[in-house]
Amino acid sequence: MQRGKSQELSRRDFVKGAATAAAVVSSFPFVARGAAADRPLRVGLVGCGGRGSGAAHDVLAAAPKVQIIALADVFKDRLDSCRAGLKDKAHMEVPEKNCFVGFDAYKKLVAMDEVDYVILATPPYYRPAQLTACIDAGKHVFMEKPVAVDPVGIRRIIAAGEKAASKNLSIVAGTQRRHQKSYIETIRRIQDGAIGDLVGGQVYWNGGALWYRKREAGWADMDWMIRDWVNWCWLSGDHIVEQHVHNIDVWNWAFGKPPESVVAMGSRLRRKTGDQFDNFAADFTYPGDVHVMSMCRQINGCDSNVSERIIGQKGISNCNGFISTVGKIEVDSPHPYVQEHADLIQAIRTGKPVNEARQVAESTLCAIMARTSAYTGKPVTWEEIMKSDEEFGPPDYELTEENVRAHVPVPGTVQG
Repeated sequence: MQRGKSQELSRRDFVKGAATAAAVVSSFPFVARGAAADRPLRVGLVGCGGRGSGAAHDVLAAAPKVQIIALADVFKDRLDSCRAGLKDKAHMEVPEKNCFVGFDAYKKLVAMDEVDYVILATPPYYRPAQLTACIDAGKHVFMEKPVAVDPVGIRRIIAAGEKAASKNLSIVAGTQRRHQKSYIETIRRIQDGAIGDLVGGQVYWNGGALWYRKREAGWADMDWMIRDWVNWCWLSGDHIVEQHVHNIDVWNWAFGKPPESVVAMGSRLRRKTGDQFDNFAADFTYPGDVHVMSMCRQINGCDSNVSERIIGQKGISNCNGFISTVGKIEVDSPHPYVQEHADLIQAIRTGKPVNEARQVAESTLCAIMARTSAYTGKPVTWEEIMKSDEEFGPPDYELTEENVRAHVPVPGTVQG
């Protein structure tokens, strides 16, 4: 389904910044890109909204000898707020000459020889172009999830990941459950056979509505949509992609491979802005006729449930510290928002690259596959979505309330 013309780059403004916490600190020598062992790791941030600003503080908490030296954002007010927060809370001054504003801001930051490590925290639509630029420039990358909004973007992410591997560059994604020790240990035991062969399960992200931005006088269409990005499908991928990808990723992780097909449904009931649905339900079929039920909802006043459940031949698990055949699993879990940066820093300093590009790309594509099924009302296979030429971009119509409402997908009438 074509949703507009493809376009490049921007920033990301996401919920609250993550709280900093203690993390495992690496004592390994810093050998990234041939740098001296005692030189600080120099980080550039692309996307200075809530999640980007939070990630900047997380990377500073993750290890010693880390500096934020450059910032980039489409909007100057966002960049200025992030810069002021770093100065006030981290006592770190980012030089004016290293602050870049506009749609090409990320290119200027990535071109800096001094930057070793780039954080990508813009809206997901821009991730494929920005990751590609980082890898071409020889930078290590932390990128927020999801990593694209359409199959064309997913293939670009996979290609960039393969290029990163050939250049010994590290990529870590914001699927933080993969860096949370309670999940890591539980999934390890499941994969070792603690509950036998996996036969089914459920994944949920049912919660309230997220934030939205009312349009202000003087804002162009693009300004408004980017500031309100979490409500627009071309920027976020819809909430099954933007948010529920976390839970889908856990099931892919445990099972070891993506699903073969999906049948999904969804609708829009109470969303106040944008062109997305506010609820989805999907039945994923994994190899061996293993079915996983997926539910996600962003509607206030309803029951909340953010969890995963795996059913095996011998028992069940919540994937996060409990297995019925074992009991509660006690592990020390540093804050995952910090730990994901600590893991990337250790990979850089030890010269032992990690590369999460394909795994997060595949989990993102699972969510895209379910979204496509819900929008069209038809089943979608993994083979079909991997080959799909579906490519999103900014809407090519005037953004009146009536026009936006008319472009919300109606299952059974949308062509896949």
